[in-house]
Amino acid sequence: MSTGRAIVLGSCAVVLCSAGQKIAAGEHSNVRFVHSLIGTAPATTPNALSHGTATENRAQVIPEVTMPFGMTNWTPQTRTGEAKCVAPYYYDDTVISGFRGTHWLSGSCTQDYGSVTIMPISGILRCQANARASHFSHARETSTPYSYKVVLDDYGIESEITSTTRCGFCRFVFSGPDTPSIVIEPNSDYGEGEVRIFPDRQEIVGRNPVHRIYQGWGEPAGFSGYFVARFSEPIVAFGTYRNSTVHSGETEIRGGTGIGGFVRFLPKGKRIIVVKVGTSFTSVQEARNNLMKEAEGLDFDSAEARLEEQWNAMLARVNVEGGTDAQRIVFYTAMYHTFLVPRVYNDCDGSYPKFAGGDSLCSAGIGNYYCDFSLWDTYRALHPLYNLLIPEINADMVRSLLSMARQGGWLPIFPCWNSYTSAMIGDHAVSVIADAVVKGTITLSDEQYDDVKKNATQVPEDRRVYLDGKGVRGLESYMHFGYIPLEDSVKESFHKGEQVSRTLEYAYDDFALSQIAKSMGKTEDYQVFLSRSRNYRNVYDTALQCVCGRFANGSFTTEFSRTERMPYITEGTPWQYTWYVPQDVDGLITMMGGSNVFNRNLDEFFASGQYWHGNEPDQQVPFLYDYSGQPGKTQAIVSRILTDEYADTPGGLSGNDDAGQISAWYVFASMGLYPVCPSMDEYALTAPSFKKIVIRLQKGKILAIEATGVSSEKAYAGAVHFNGKPVHGWRIRHSELMNGGTLRFSMQSSPPQDEKR
Repeated sequence: MSTGRAIVLGSCAVVLCSAGQKIAAGEHSNVRFVHSLIGTAPATTPNALSHGTATENRAQVIPEVTMPFGMTNWTPQTRTGEAKCVAPYYYDDTVISGFRGTHWLSGSCTQDYGSVTIMPISGILRCQANARASHFSHARETSTPYSYKVVLDDYGIESEITSTTRCGFCRFVFSGPDTPSIVIEPNSDYGEGEVRIFPDRQEIVGRNPVHRIYQGWGEPAGFSGYFVARFSEPIVAFGTYRNSTVHSGETEIRGGTGIGGFVRFLPKGKRIIVVKVGTSFTSVQEARNNLMKEAEGLDFDSAEARLEEQWNAMLARVNVEGGTDAQRIVFYTAMYHTFLVPRVYNDCDGSYPKFAGGDSLCSAGIGNYYCDFSLWDTYRALHPLYNLLIPEINADMVRSLLSMARQGGWLPIFPCWNSYTSAMIGDHAVSVIADAVVKGTITLSDEQYDDVKKNATQVPEDRRVYLDGKGVRGLESYMHFGYIPLEDSVKESFHKGEQVSRTLEYAYDDFALSQIAKSMGKTEDYQVFLSRSRNYRNVYDTALQCVCGRFANGSFTTEFSRTERMPYITEGTPWQYTWYVPQDVDGLITMMGGSNVFNRNLDEFFASGQYWHGNEPDQQVPFLYDYSGQPGKTQAIVSRILTDEYADTPGGLSGNDDAGQISAWYVFASMGLYPVCPSMDEYALTAPSFKKIVIRLQKGKILAIEATGVSSEKAYAGAVHFNGKPVHGWRIRHSELMNGGTLRFSMQSSPPQDEKR
């Protein structure tokens, strides 16, 4: 390697470069239903308007032009910088200041990193973002997963972007006599960016160093976002800038905020300039190599056509029949949002920066190495959806988590920016791994099992390691008391306190770990973690019929309101978290006093408006009636959520999409399935939204989901059959479905009869 950094040996090997997964697309063109501006405006759904803050009520998605799970995504930029909770694009903005190669975590409230922005201008040279920005109109804007097109009204420049996995293509059409210019800016909010211009090569190269977030906030992450931009036309003038000061003829600038470079071209009426941009997380040279391997000899139209083909192939994993145009638009846009992150991190040659910093490089081996896992959100439905639709890709993602544990010494809690963050709560990498193990996506070695088990049983001996984000927050208290008492403030965390929510989520993670142990024949561990999975009972106050904060002496706090946010609850209320026992719904029913009481409490919960679809902790709750003998209520509530909380408009996505979790919920629920407890081999059932859904499984197998007679008058499923045999209890096994066949729902106008439990 020319980077001067060492390659880590051992588990690191060579990976084959591929522009994307090749999947038989069949005769369908589902990408035409994707409206990638959905979710880019403030949410207008009922749940969003009644819950959360202004930030929480934005879906925080952007119109990404990218390969599925692409390393670098391309988007118009209406907001500058890399600030927390500020996405690069918002529908209600009126100016564009560039086109960004972004690593924004789709649907999140985190921040961008290692990004670069490219802006065409004409006439007077204006380099600063606010000075160069141009007005634009949605009427002259076209946004798809494979291209974005807009006219920059202030300049009359027609602008288009498309991409490969690691490279971006920009095509700018300049008209008129003014001098065409292109400005390139590394968006380093820390003032550490760098730009170099090579006029003879027709290139600008640079880097934007990455800094950590949450635990270790602001510290160097040990790598940068590198780029090489190559222009299709000769450069006749060039220079750099720092804020409003322009340095004509300068070829290099580094350090400080507001820096960048520019190149200028001969004016000659209408002219088309194409910019190809290679990106990398390892070096400028690897960015150049990625550009050569993915973009050499590829013109803009060919790249756009190839990307469209890849999205059609990905979306052809599921084909729907029936429903309205709006339903198909929302469904396939949701699928698009589920295939954005985690992102590929390795170069075409397999190299990527070692997890958790340092100067070493690793190699991905056969497959890809992924990062940017929003695990507190995505373990619930997104990764289970991958185990159904794209298990071969999810296997690489799980192997990436296991590689992080090996390289960093601890399984990460919420790995983003290729670093430990310890963001949010829980230990949900365990859930993602367990779901993949139980559903046959991967198998673990004993060494890998020990890496996973370590988080649940050990606390870092070196406090500096713990402060760096390694290890589970509050684990000592949890293991000692069976819950986290209020006296433990869990202060070494971005989310401090939240003791009850942590207890509930750790209990679930213990269950997930028990399922791995069971599958591997580790009987003693299975029993230990299964027993620990019942710790949810320790924070349930039977007098309140609700979870509540508890002191070390066993008493419950009087600081309690069922319907208001409490400091011991994560992003919600005690009532919203009371239902968070996905691993033992039957046990929760018993603890509440039986099905009648459980259903009465659940009825009141929904009637009071406590259900908040735009946040994750209670997204499994609509399906709990399946467990308590009233499946008709599950069907009615799910149908209402699908109708009310999603729409084919820019404001039609309820709350932060959180790396695709809100969208994955829609995809599953529309198909009539939901994984209430990831790491269990089953789905809860509800009425599908479409007449017929065809899922292309592995090894050429087909799963057809049919809703016989579905209509607005017949919206309830009265009975379910799989391959002609009745399905009982409104649940079905994943392993059965993966063998292929037909899951048939018989639709009727009234709810199915209640079942005795």
